[in-house]
Amino acid sequence: MIKQLKTFTAQMLAGANIVTIIVMTLIGYSDRLSPSDHPVLSCFGMTFPLFLLANLAFLLFWVIFKFRMIWIPLLGFALAYVPITIYMPLNLRAQEVPDSTLKVISYNVCGYSGNNKYEQGFETVRDYLFAEDADIVCIQEDNDTWRRYCFKHYEKRYPYNDTLMFNNTDYLNGVGIHTRFPIIRKERIPYRSINNGSAAWYLQVGCDTLLVINNHFEGTHLNNEIRSAYKDILKGEMHGDTARQESKRLLVTLSESANKRAPQVEAVCRYIREHRQYPILLCGDFNDNPISYTRHRIAQELNDCYVATGKGLGLSYNQKGFPFRIDHIFCSAELTPYRCHVDSKIDASDHYPIVCWFKIGGKD
Repeated sequence: MIKQLKTFTAQMLAGANIVTIIVMTLIGYSDRLSPSDHPVLSCFGMTFPLFLLANLAFLLFWVIFKFRMIWIPLLGFALAYVPITIYMPLNLRAQEVPDSTLKVISYNVCGYSGNNKYEQGFETVRDYLFAEDADIVCIQEDNDTWRRYCFKHYEKRYPYNDTLMFNNTDYLNGVGIHTRFPIIRKERIPYRSINNGSAAWYLQVGCDTLLVINNHFEGTHLNNEIRSAYKDILKGEMHGDTARQESKRLLVTLSESANKRAPQVEAVCRYIREHRQYPILLCGDFNDNPISYTRHRIAQELNDCYVATGKGLGLSYNQKGFPFRIDHIFCSAELTPYRCHVDSKIDASDHYPIVCWFKIGGKD
């Protein structure tokens, strides 16, 4: 009887493991679904790490209690290898940054608010950027109210500074660039959004014209009430109908935001295709996780520098309950990326900056 019970339990757990793998794999490739066609399903990429952890738990269980069954979770990891390496790249070899590279930082500075931790929010960000000594700094939420004050300071290190504002009387937002290289011209990439946008700057880098695209795509529009409810659900402090209603409200809000974001990403992809004669560097706050249509579409046009050279999760959004990399850097084939990473040592914003080095031309 006990032997039969053990066999039945093992079979049930094996079945549960297989179901977990099927769902994990489907979610892992859900970034192919356009939010315009599948607004709800396209948001399921956020749950990928939960199923990844569940499959890992099954692996540990089989190792301890029935070793010959470990082929099931290992098969799951193999089937989901591509989304796993997108979500958490496994580039284990240490990368040497060659000479004559450009250092680039992309950073959503939260309007220089100091993340409610620093009274001198701008000065904290400025000191960090000056210490990092990058060649090109792309900033999101580089707010216009700070322009004269910020530029006065940035000009001490960066002779070329520009900010493009997205006008809205309720909320100021903009993307900016601060660089050592002359700005030849700039363009706003047209798409519909109230307070988000993308801008392209053309920089003179030696004999090359480098096209730098800085983005702040549509936000998730999760207010404090929805965020609080979401955290209560994760903690197990909300149950029954209330939990179901709040989960539905969260999903609806996220799907509506993803649906607004999709045409914005398509507009940027069109702009990339129309300007392929230039080496292209693209960065910004995507407001979307690695297993998303947003990242996938850009990755069809350019190389994801974190996936190519980074390692680990690279969590760039530092608010509890939302463990995702939503800040990204991409480049065209004319640029070779090195050691792309998220820098968690500066906490003056609700984002961490993402940093990468580039060499224009072939790899050394």
